[in-house]
Amino acid sequence: MLFVALVIVVDGLVGDRGLLAMMRARREYDTAAASLSRQRAENARLREQAQRLREDPAAIEEIARGELGLIKPGERVFIIKDVPSSKP
Repeated sequence: MLFVALVIVVDGLVGDRGLLAMMRARREYDTAAASLSRQRAENARLREQAQRLREDPAAIEEIARGELGLIKPGERVFIIKDVPSSKP
């Protein structure tokens, strides 16, 4: 009788539907839920950025200047290079 009770307890802890499997599933669920939350926030940010690019000419200009290095007619570009220090 004691052996049967011990087998049932061990199966309840480490079996396919035991306590350890349930804890592992909970951990995987929490990880997936956090990942989903991050993805939803990123989607909202990208959706808002896409809408801004469709409707706001200043946003397009900002990207053209920053990423592509474009300038308006009549502007001058000054390129300043860092000079390495000559410490002995």
